[in-house]
Amino acid sequence: MRMRDLLIASLAAAFLPPPAHSESSVKLGIGRTATDAEIAGWNIDIDRNGTNLPPGKGTVGLGREVFDQQCAACHGPKGEGGVGDRLVGGHGTLATPKPIKTVGSYWPYATTLFDYIRRAMPYPSPQSLSNEEVYAVTAYVLHLNGLLPESAALDAKTLPSVRMPNRDNFVGDPRPDVK
Repeated sequence: MRMRDLLIASLAAAFLPPPAHSESSVKLGIGRTATDAEIAGWNIDIDRNGTNLPPGKGTVGLGREVFDQQCAACHGPKGEGGVGDRLVGGHGTLATPKPIKTVGSYWPYATTLFDYIRRAMPYPSPQSLSNEEVYAVTAYVLHLNGLLPESAALDAKTLPSVRMPNRDNFVGDPRPDVK
């Protein structure tokens, strides 16, 4: 008998209209407005032009060290892939039946690489690298793809100037409401 009553109550609730008050008048008594400092802590996105890049500088050499310690277990010792995505190679494959989409073959902006590493890597500890380490790993991955020399260093001024091979061939979202 109890199960039947529960079923009837559930069905009735599913078909009842919502309460007559607006969302803005509902006070749940939970949460709070984020502070400016809290918002700034999450406002770390970098656009293709390098807007919002942080201070710091990283070299290919430091990037190799950090990559070996933090990235190679998933992406392979030279970025060839493994548990994680392949980061290197794929040049000239995008127009083939089996394209290999890597940082060096597919990504249109080096700043996107920095942004992704900074936000999401290393797994499972995203945002644990310093700005210098993120610049360094970015430099190393670009070096592995033949885009930077061994002696290169990246910072907020030099990173946006790295010219990616697929920059002019990347197709953006054609929807007019997407920027």
